[in-house]
Amino acid sequence: PTESGFTTDVLALYDWAKARSGNSSILFWGHSLGTGIATNTARKLQEERGVQVDAVILESPYTNIREAAAHIPITKIYRQFPGFGYLILDSLALGNMFFRNDENVKVLACPLLILHAEDDAVVPPHLGRQLFEMAHGAYKDKTKVKFITFPEKLGLGHDYISSNPELPTLVKDFLNMK
Repeated sequence: PTESGFTTDVLALYDWAKARSGNSSILFWGHSLGTGIATNTARKLQEERGVQVDAVILESPYTNIREAAAHIPITKIYRQFPGFGYLILDSLALGNMFFRNDENVKVLACPLLILHAEDDAVVPPHLGRQLFEMAHGAYKDKTKVKFITFPEKLGLGHDYISSNPELPTLVKDFLNMK
């Protein structure tokens, strides 16, 4: 799998869904690594086709894959060793894996919702906050960008935001704002 391959696949899926959806809204919802795919595809549609998706929702996002990899728990023991940046982090770039959410959100114009749990042990919440701040700073219409955090006491971590019973209402409220 490659970053460009993922993006191409989602573009094909978007075209397929759009051809069958009539006037229904189409939004991109990415979780973790999928947030990079969602923003890549939304940006590509906007820049290359002049098409804006109805909304982008990012669950447990990061700024870019290099920063995410530097913070995931499995790399913790390796961070102290010389060459960590070169051997681990730079190898992602050599494989053309960037997933630049930070750059993508600066050019998007569609409604953007960022969701992050405070107890996310895989992608630290501060990366989601940084991404929100970048998007909020870049968007002309600041009301189109929203950041929702889920308190640690809910125990949603990295994978369970979708199980929060309040999530459908939060998303509907966000989508009704646009």
